[in-house]
Amino acid sequence: MVRKEFFPDGTLIDEWFYEAEIPELAALGKQYILTEHKILDDGKIYTGEIQRMIDFAADNGGGVIVVPKGIFLTGALFFRQGVNLYIEEGGILKGSDDISDYPVCETRIEGELCKYYPALINADGLDGFTMCGKGTIDGNGSRSWKAFWLRRSWNPQCTNKDEQRPRLVYISNCRNVMIAGLHLQNSHFWTTHIYKSHHVKYIGCSIFSPHAPIPAPSTDAIDIDACTDILVKECHMEVNDDSVVLKGGKGPSADTAPENGSNERILVEDCSYEWCHSCLTCGSESVHNRNILVRRIKVSDTLNLVWLKMRPDTLQHYEYITVEEAEGNVQSFINIHPWTQFFDLKEHKHIRPSYAEHVTIKNCSCMCDNFFDVEADKDQYALSDFSFENLVIGAKKIEFPEDVIENMFVKDVIFV
Repeated sequence: MVRKEFFPDGTLIDEWFYEAEIPELAALGKQYILTEHKILDDGKIYTGEIQRMIDFAADNGGGVIVVPKGIFLTGALFFRQGVNLYIEEGGILKGSDDISDYPVCETRIEGELCKYYPALINADGLDGFTMCGKGTIDGNGSRSWKAFWLRRSWNPQCTNKDEQRPRLVYISNCRNVMIAGLHLQNSHFWTTHIYKSHHVKYIGCSIFSPHAPIPAPSTDAIDIDACTDILVKECHMEVNDDSVVLKGGKGPSADTAPENGSNERILVEDCSYEWCHSCLTCGSESVHNRNILVRRIKVSDTLNLVWLKMRPDTLQHYEYITVEEAEGNVQSFINIHPWTQFFDLKEHKHIRPSYAEHVTIKNCSCMCDNFFDVEADKDQYALSDFSFENLVIGAKKIEFPEDVIENMFVKDVIFV
């Protein structure tokens, strides 16, 4: 059966987006079980031993690294072609909280390629990588969270990278990737980051980091960075930053740098959100986002439903974004403001105006503090062709100045 559904600009949604079956362990190849290779649940860190298993499997026809029930500690792991990861229910692959277990390497972080620390799980240039199961990948990040806030207490201008800490999962230059069924939690930094990859699926994952008593700084759930054809389905996200974040580069020359790029054909559906900064964010490191569809989501205790961060030192273009069938509680229904954190025009003298256009929010029912948290700044960006349709909104602040957005369409918006 060929379905006829479309992305916001009318592009047909490919059948690939409807194939959400999670593979069984037996389908992932020869099994390499940690405990059968003298890797134990004993509190020791087994980075070298697990990496040798990965390398051996890759050199011998591929297979799957299996984490059985128990807690197994490791530093950074680098997966190779043909080698998958499966974590059994009750199994925990837990990251070291010692940054020396994450060797500095060339990587992508905060909109640039540079030397920095890798993630706990790394995959680069792979075709067909799967990580799944009912178990847990735990970043063990509380030590770096405490250190970050201590650093901020004496240097409020310190950046995210100043407190050296790894991400949980980093997927780069890959295709045909599935991350499914797993509990991904307590990352030191961003939880999952995919870069320059395509045809990546997140299915049925639970992604968590705390916002109290120790807030986990910048632990975004899913950072999508210059990628195409991404599916996020039936995931639960509760993190101390944004949930689904679109990135792609930053700075005055970001739109022409070959390492940067657009995000296109991103489908987020049937997900639920608890505490987070935003359900969908066009991030502070975004260049171009097109054909973004978020639908059938449930929201509780979230700061923003949609957040468009407009960065004055970066030329940004957000277009053909649709959010539909969202219900629940948020502080701001839509948030659009200049994003000036670490603003730097470098050698450039003038701001080039950015654009957000063809944004549609429809068929939603939400309680919020501020319905229309939108700041006009015509020297920095232009907003046009926004549609608000069939909305039932309970809001403390319901000001809705229609002159902020050029060519705004409003139909059946009811404030209760």
